[in-house]
Amino acid sequence: MNRIFIILLMSSFSFITYGNALSDFDKQLNTLQKQWAKVNYELKGDVQEDAFENLEKDAASFTQHNPTRAEAWVWAGIIQSSYAGAKGGLGALSLAKQAKKSLEKAIELDGTALSGSAYTSLGTLYHKVPGWPIAFGDDDDAKVFLEKALSINPNGIDANYFYGEFMLDERKYEKAKSHLITAKAAPARELRPLADKYRHDEIEVLLAKVEKKLKKKKH
Repeated sequence: MNRIFIILLMSSFSFITYGNALSDFDKQLNTLQKQWAKVNYELKGDVQEDAFENLEKDAASFTQHNPTRAEAWVWAGIIQSSYAGAKGGLGALSLAKQAKKSLEKAIELDGTALSGSAYTSLGTLYHKVPGWPIAFGDDDDAKVFLEKALSINPNGIDANYFYGEFMLDERKYEKAKSHLITAKAAPARELRPLADKYRHDEIEVLLAKVEKKLKKKKH
């Protein structure tokens, strides 16, 4: 099963000081999310990969200072997945395995954190990475994790987008269309306007592919 990694999420984020207050944690997390959207969608090539390298170090510091916070581990996994996507090829496998461990740690701490994002990201990893004997990719496991994410956040943009993508790859076009439409109608995330903007562009691209498949199926 030779699949290339899809860039899930990426960012460049610096942590200068670490406060004990929850508000400090939330501010750092919010900055990380905003920077992710910019780097994920607006940087390319070597510049993007360099940003990942720096970001992975930031994520390590973030989890080190917040080891019991599932949100920190979610983003560590997302960043490692993104770095894998930027590197591509066999060199990305170690990063993908690190991402898997980080996301599993997040689930161990609190699988419902960030609206079940750990399940969404882990399911997408299982779907996108190569299968045995190269890596751990497995569509059965992917389905379980993606559906768990949907059970936590049934109207979420990311949970429905990635499940819709999975259904498209599984050739279940009607189901894919349904979830992509749900993703399109998801409530806006006030603190993540740039991420929402680009995600909606991706939704439209997948919807066009699904519609094309459905029309072909009818003829």
